[in-house]
Amino acid sequence: MSLIASLPNIDKIADSVFVMHERSEKFIPYHSHAKGQLSYVEGGLAYLQLNDKNYVIPARHYFWVPSGLEHILKIGHSGTILRSIFFYTYDDNKNLFFSEVGIYPINALLLQMIKYTELWDGPIKSDDSRYQFLSVIKNILPEISNKKLPISLPFTDHERMQPILEFIANNITANHTLASLSTHFGIGERSLSRLFQITLKTSFLQYLKLLRMVRSIELMLQSDISISEIGYAVGYDSLSSFSNTFYQMTNYRPSDFKREIAARE
Repeated sequence: MSLIASLPNIDKIADSVFVMHERSEKFIPYHSHAKGQLSYVEGGLAYLQLNDKNYVIPARHYFWVPSGLEHILKIGHSGTILRSIFFYTYDDNKNLFFSEVGIYPINALLLQMIKYTELWDGPIKSDDSRYQFLSVIKNILPEISNKKLPISLPFTDHERMQPILEFIANNITANHTLASLSTHFGIGERSLSRLFQITLKTSFLQYLKLLRMVRSIELMLQSDISISEIGYAVGYDSLSSFSNTFYQMTNYRPSDFKREIAARE
């Protein structure tokens, strides 16, 4: 059964754990559930949209969504498999981890534990022998989830900002500045700067960096081009500039990030 079809069943038994492994739909619209969600992205890319941010989730990473939080899931590749476990919440207050959205690289232990549940499907009740195994997965998450991927791209439905953001995204290699954008769209520099801060809660330069980092991660996963070619493709004129910015935003060098993902394939 697909995730969309299963949504009404996830919360039917409050203290159960709901397990699902699927080749996911391309788009799962705004929804929420009373259970906390652990999902592992196997192959391709996924995107998590909530509140006013878009998160990119590379292959071989997992994410946690706290209970009750409305979100959208987008799958960026037809080969992506989403392995999800929805947990009871009666003990969520024991660790701050369970109240925050997070994206993390998978490690060997968690990967094997999730794959061990591959043939399980639907609600697992507390009197089921498999329940204890699933509880262990939840209990170790705060301990092993210590390297959060900090890439989230703010978004807005603001009518005046939409064409500006589309223009930047469609011309990502250009040397964008507030001055060049204000001239192109006939908006004063100060007004444009305020528009970014008001609608996206970030500066123009920070938004441009985030957009380029998201695009570079997509290229790492969807193409075989070199790191230097990726840097040029997202608007950097030198490998060192791209590498330094990538490290600043993700705590990884781009070559290390690509190598880690490849090693987990």
